[in-house]
Amino acid sequence: MTAAARVLVAALLLASLALPARAADLTVFAAASLKTALDEVADRYSDRTGTRLRLSYAGSSALARQIQQGAPADLFFSANPGWMDVLEADGLLAPASRRDLLSNRLALIAGPGARTDLPRIAPGADLRGALGDGRLSMALVNAVPAGIYGKAALQSLGLWDQVADRLAQSDNVRAALRLVALGETPLGVVYATDAAAEPKVRVIGLFPPDSHPPIRYPVAIIAGADRPQARDFLAFLSGPQAGALFAAHGFTLTATETGPEAGE
Repeated sequence: MTAAARVLVAALLLASLALPARAADLTVFAAASLKTALDEVADRYSDRTGTRLRLSYAGSSALARQIQQGAPADLFFSANPGWMDVLEADGLLAPASRRDLLSNRLALIAGPGARTDLPRIAPGADLRGALGDGRLSMALVNAVPAGIYGKAALQSLGLWDQVADRLAQSDNVRAALRLVALGETPLGVVYATDAAAEPKVRVIGLFPPDSHPPIRYPVAIIAGADRPQARDFLAFLSGPQAGALFAAHGFTLTATETGPEAGE
């Protein structure tokens, strides 16, 4: 290599080092309960396409409000159709991009050191007695989907009045899960997929599906972000490869694409 060539190579190297790190190609706002599965799905998509994804997890209510206030999200993946309805009514969803993708179950869980003689989930169960001096960990019951579903299930089974004044409420369902896993609360109500992701908790039982509204996870592109990359990732989320990953984490699929896999 000539001296001139070496100088050119060095200059190009220095220029590349001076460039800022490439920003995420897509920003996805997603319900906290999706984290374990969606992290894996996103990694698979990025490996396949080279697209960089920024995943922002929180309670669906908090994320929807951020989008209303202009937060720069490309897609929203909610744990509740209600918050997606709010954004759609506000004209904040790209036309023809919304779809219900997943469903889930609701579980009563116990943490390390909890009693072994805990009651089954049924009308008349003594949940208050099972709590002892502790509290029942739940996501916010009037805002966060897991809390809304949990409150509905407890009311349906006639158990709400036992525990309404004994709640430890968290901003999202993963925070509620952590309280139980750390032994801060003896019992909690979370999604079945959350319980499966945390080895320190055990499932006491699943709430009957008819004790609460159907748990649905809709996903949509945000208005103003409707571009090929967003459509491609939406297609991947709805396709068989992502579907298999979601199913492996305990989600039930409610919609899939049958055409060629996205990214091809």
